[in-house]
Amino acid sequence: MFLRATHLTRYTYSQPVSFAPHALYLRPRETARQRLHKFNVTLTPDAKLVSTGDPSGNALDWAYYPPATVADVLEIRTEFLVETLDINPFDFFLAPTASAFPFAYSLDERFALAPALTPPGPATVPLLEKWLAHHLPAAPHDTLALLAALNTGVQKSLRYNRRDEPGIQTAAITLGLGSGSCRDYAVVFIELCRHLGLAARFVSGYLYEAPPADGSAVLAPAMHAWSEVFLPGAGWRGLDPTRGIFCDDAFIPVAHAALAETVNPVQGGFYATGSVTSHLHNEITLVKL
Repeated sequence: MFLRATHLTRYTYSQPVSFAPHALYLRPRETARQRLHKFNVTLTPDAKLVSTGDPSGNALDWAYYPPATVADVLEIRTEFLVETLDINPFDFFLAPTASAFPFAYSLDERFALAPALTPPGPATVPLLEKWLAHHLPAAPHDTLALLAALNTGVQKSLRYNRRDEPGIQTAAITLGLGSGSCRDYAVVFIELCRHLGLAARFVSGYLYEAPPADGSAVLAPAMHAWSEVFLPGAGWRGLDPTRGIFCDDAFIPVAHAALAETVNPVQGGFYATGSVTSHLHNEITLVKL
């Protein structure tokens, strides 16, 4: 599937400010299952853009603003054309050792996957065990069936709440509230997987949703978050607990991390004298070609 997108991030400040360097996790992945054909960044005010990579292998663009730059509006606009190839999310083979759960990663896999295997904190474990006892009292022994049950279980046990404020809830907070946004769902799923000994990580990106056949209105596109689990023989496979599905070619992964907060799409600060308020506006278009 070919998808064309534009993404405008605008910060408006109550008075002119100057800017610290900004880290941008906005460039889609380039992998065997996704091809990036075009990507462009426009910065206002003008800044020096430096393309690098982070320790997890994500594309990381840095925006460096000259010290003399002062403005009351900061805009970051990206445009890209991407080809997603993961049409069948089950087009893979599991290693024989991983077809039944529980299974053990090899020593070299455990070494490489260590950040994604970090167990939940002691205070969270009882909450996860309570959730498993209630929603998954008889865990399937088939690995894929187990993952599907966990994925749909999170989706059905929580109430979706689109949160525009920054930050990600801990799994404990989300389970206590019984609600959260897509990023909060992903964190709960990741903690459940790690509690069971499955390597899992957070993914930030975009999701294309086709217009409803009945012509009803759809929500404006927004950045989305989901999870990936490492399966021997299959590699990292995406699961979206917000929808309870395995990820296909409608998903556009941008960045992944063991710690969800580290791949926020735009990260940076500003300098000012006195108290300054700011307002964030996001505008995304995503079109299937």
